[in-house]
Amino acid sequence: MTLKLGVPSKGRLMEKTFDWFAKRGLQLSRTGSEREYAGAVEGIDGVELVLLSAGEIPRELAAGNIHLGVTGTDLVHEKLARWEQEVEEVAEMGFGFADLILAVPTCWVDVETLEDLDAVAAAFRAEHGHRLRVATKYHRLVREFLTDAGVADYQLVDSQGATEGTVKNETAEMVADITSTGETLRANHLKILGDGLVLKSQATLWRSRVAPYSDAEKATLKELRDKIVS
Repeated sequence: MTLKLGVPSKGRLMEKTFDWFAKRGLQLSRTGSEREYAGAVEGIDGVELVLLSAGEIPRELAAGNIHLGVTGTDLVHEKLARWEQEVEEVAEMGFGFADLILAVPTCWVDVETLEDLDAVAAAFRAEHGHRLRVATKYHRLVREFLTDAGVADYQLVDSQGATEGTVKNETAEMVADITSTGETLRANHLKILGDGLVLKSQATLWRSRVAPYSDAEKATLKELRDKIVS
């Protein structure tokens, strides 16, 4: 039996993940063509590399199909309602930093906080006859955050494309999205609410709490932890 390690299958996240493990004496590599999702691990026996999209990794961890996985904090918290029971954080990896934030048009000069937003949302519904629309990919996290903040008169609209452009395109009045520098928000004339930080995220190595572990896999897991966790 082998320990299955899921990592992002492409882009800078894959490259940085490979570099992170290499610095700890483990060489990860893709085998075959770019279209194949298989890989190899050198530097430790009994570990199999599985290449997946970052969005698939939380689901595969929660299903017990992989033992370990690299993905963002935001994706684990959004996709796994009971994430604390399903996965364990092994190591923060120090890259892929991003914040999930709430942003409104810069022309809303009187809206700087969640309290201001609540007042504007109520006035918006009274004037327009429908709730203020918040474009986002992160429905569960944003709903919980706004509920805790006491903001009521809003509706979440799904955005799977360029979320920041939804206000300009008039498909939403504000956004809740991931940002690292804020440049795209500013380019689209949006500003982050002063208390609108929903979640700080970074690439993290997670362990599945529900996957089956043989004695050999437990031993491999301990060896892996010893190599990567200082």
